[in-house]
Amino acid sequence: MSTFVDESQLNVRGGDGGAGCVSFRREGPVAMGGPNGGDGGRGGDVWLVADHNVASLLAFRDHPHRRAANGVHGKGKDLHGKGGEDLLIHVPEGTIIRDMYTGELLADLQNHGDKWLAAPGGRGGKGNARFLNNRRRAPSFAEQGEEGTERWLKLELKLMADVALVGFPNAGKSTFISRISAAKPKIADYPFTTLEPHLGVVRMDDDFEFIVADIPGLIEGAAEGRGLGHQFLRHIERARVLCVLINLVPLDGFDPQEQLRVLMHELEAYQPELIERPRLVVGTKSDSVSHDAMAEWDGMSMSAVTGDGLKQVVGKLAQLVKAAREEIPLPESTVIIKPLPEGSWVEKIAANEFRVHGRGAERAVALNDVTSPEALSYIDERLNKLGVQKLLVKAGANAGDVVWIGDFSFEYVPDGGA
Repeated sequence: MSTFVDESQLNVRGGDGGAGCVSFRREGPVAMGGPNGGDGGRGGDVWLVADHNVASLLAFRDHPHRRAANGVHGKGKDLHGKGGEDLLIHVPEGTIIRDMYTGELLADLQNHGDKWLAAPGGRGGKGNARFLNNRRRAPSFAEQGEEGTERWLKLELKLMADVALVGFPNAGKSTFISRISAAKPKIADYPFTTLEPHLGVVRMDDDFEFIVADIPGLIEGAAEGRGLGHQFLRHIERARVLCVLINLVPLDGFDPQEQLRVLMHELEAYQPELIERPRLVVGTKSDSVSHDAMAEWDGMSMSAVTGDGLKQVVGKLAQLVKAAREEIPLPESTVIIKPLPEGSWVEKIAANEFRVHGRGAERAVALNDVTSPEALSYIDERLNKLGVQKLLVKAGANAGDVVWIGDFSFEYVPDGGA
């Protein structure tokens, strides 16, 4: 039997870009013609996609690492490398994505087909043909490919349902959903019968259908995290309608009215807006109480075992769902898109040591041979255009200080670049 998992960690990494190629034409008597090294291909991106065919986050529990394909290196004769294939990771509708370390919300994929770029692939390196100009007739260097972005994410699932069944353990939620839909939760006679949520689709005679979520039983103190409070309560947040099931058979001293009071208190303590949500209060297990006890109950009642009152409850829920769908439109997905930082900046990391940050500066030194005078001249030219020299002066760099850019280090020379 499959396991429902509603929290998981995920490590994603975009593919690395392919390296550019250093190559020269060789035609007939010409030993070395012009440069014709091709560019490397871009690394594949990692995307998270909401999919209604995925029920939980189980796939990531034991296998949390996902990586897109790398780009192919460039070749001679101006042959560019093929880009790496994107990786699409399918997650359930209602998946919330956060940065694992900061907890910052990054995306909320609520609807089928919603996509979020989790880890961009690295750009491919330029081949030496790209560096040809009037002063550089035979460039003998190319760019390395850029590494793909890597990050750790925390995934949380909040079920998307029209109706959430809310009640104490043993209130009859699992039996109810098994009678009105194809959902088949395991049912037994002990507290916390259901340890994981279940979704069921209810189809009416007029072809109208709605989704019901069987939420594991709540207990007093759930909003403060008692039992598995918060883990279960968050699945109620997105339901359009609440169906509050009250066991007409007193539970451990909790008579029906006390059950209702506690449940309403827990919902309000967790999220006050839940109290304003359309709801239907239904007494359950009507077959197990006396006629006098039934007379004391003011509201709808049913027995999921005998079927008594079941049709009326389902019909009322369908009415509430239809009305709620008209008032509450399909939620929009939330995707946080952070712009990549523009420009360069300098950080002093030690007494005589500095680090230059910025994608442009890092690409300027990402060459396959930084030891050749030609490559060093190009690096100086690019860094000066980016204003790195001025930034180092402003940061207090002196001659002989070590300057880091990416994985490379240089000795700082004033007025001449790093």
